[in-house]
Amino acid sequence: MADPSDAPVGPQAIIRGMATRTSLSNVFPLGSRLNERGRLEVGGCDTIELAKQFGTPAYIVAEDDLRARARAFVQAGAEIGGADFNVVFASKAFPCTAVLELFAEEGLWCDVASGGELWLALNAGFAGERIVMHGNAKSEAELAIALDAHVGLIVVDNFDELDRLERLLDGANDDVVRRAHVPADGTAHVPSREMPHAASPTAAHAPRSPGPHVAQGPQEVLIRVTPDVRGETHEKISTGQANSKFGFSIADAAAAIARVEGIDGLSLAGLHAHVGSQLLELEPFRREVAELAKLGDFAVWDLGGGLGVAYTESQPRPPSIEEYVATLLAAAREHGMDAPGKRLLIEPGRALCANAGVTLYTVESVKRNVSTWVAVDGGMSDNLRPMLYSATYEAHVADRFGGSTPCVLAGKHCESGDVIVREALLDDPRPGDVIVTPATGAYGYAMASNYNGVPRPPVIFCREGSARVVVRRESFDDLISRDVR
Repeated sequence: MADPSDAPVGPQAIIRGMATRTSLSNVFPLGSRLNERGRLEVGGCDTIELAKQFGTPAYIVAEDDLRARARAFVQAGAEIGGADFNVVFASKAFPCTAVLELFAEEGLWCDVASGGELWLALNAGFAGERIVMHGNAKSEAELAIALDAHVGLIVVDNFDELDRLERLLDGANDDVVRRAHVPADGTAHVPSREMPHAASPTAAHAPRSPGPHVAQGPQEVLIRVTPDVRGETHEKISTGQANSKFGFSIADAAAAIARVEGIDGLSLAGLHAHVGSQLLELEPFRREVAELAKLGDFAVWDLGGGLGVAYTESQPRPPSIEEYVATLLAAAREHGMDAPGKRLLIEPGRALCANAGVTLYTVESVKRNVSTWVAVDGGMSDNLRPMLYSATYEAHVADRFGGSTPCVLAGKHCESGDVIVREALLDDPRPGDVIVTPATGAYGYAMASNYNGVPRPPVIFCREGSARVVVRRESFDDLISRDVR
């Protein structure tokens, strides 16, 4: 008789099993808690001790949270019966090698949107055939690298891109291909065997030596279609409306399909769409699928990403991973997209990593005028989202949760708009306090900068009470490391 413990665990059970170990909201990483000293623990590590050991600002990531969410996505598709259902990590959300390696280990695919992201994915161990190449303005050099890496799918965004692909495939731009690999200074733009071991991929993933593209059968492509579907989200992260910089309009889709079919060396696999990010309702996804289905029958359907997450305890509850996957698969099934021989892809980004991370800061000053201003040692150089599109976060003193003092949590940068949390409730904040902002595992590291000459923070993975640096803190020397004198 089978041991009940060997039975598959449902996706929500995976999440709930970790959540039961926390006394905090779902904004924090799974398994987080306040320990006996009233201090926040992430991945079993005391955040006050983490701040002492690694300094601040610092990105703290619960490794088991990342794995749990990856497994929940994969298992949700398997349980609902997606025969060829694939989860593709939108790497722009957290393009950190350790994160990419983890998701590669979990069997995910990888979505990249530049030559640099493709380099990172290959370096982290993703096989070329499990990479989806995106971008609305791919250069010929980037397309040459993608062709040379034999990526699984190139998502074609516009007619100019098709012209570039046709030139590359017929050998008309061999010089561009060569320059994509070896620029004037002799260094490589993609991982190569000549690079130090720590900076190069496995031999199986290393691109060939510089030279024109050599095809291994036709390159499969998807046509990105803008379905004229808008979700409720900030205009700067809405992509599915008709007036968008991304993709072909519904009216141009047929011409794009015909153009691909006329290019030797390309094979049209199917269609792609993405309606926007941080969506907290499911109806736009249903409408997206219905609009795509009107364009024909294809072997591959990439439905994009967009599932929102909880940034504050007070915001509306996001759909669960299980609800999201079930909605997409039901809509796909209704329109015949999951028939035998069909492949479905989804591209979650923040839903895989946002709530796995928190950022730690140290309070440098507290001043009171009209408001109480709590200034910390980071800000827009490590989390641009509040300034870029008014993203909201919450904040806490890491060893005194439950504060009631209304504060403005401000960064250290020379901008009045450098405000991390406009309305924070903190417990009597004072210089030296460690402040934690949860849900920073997506787009903080990715958008970090050196504004005001501030070195970028480290990334610290925490698991079962052990912490390890996976990206070191930048130094002042790093700020001048690329200077040519």
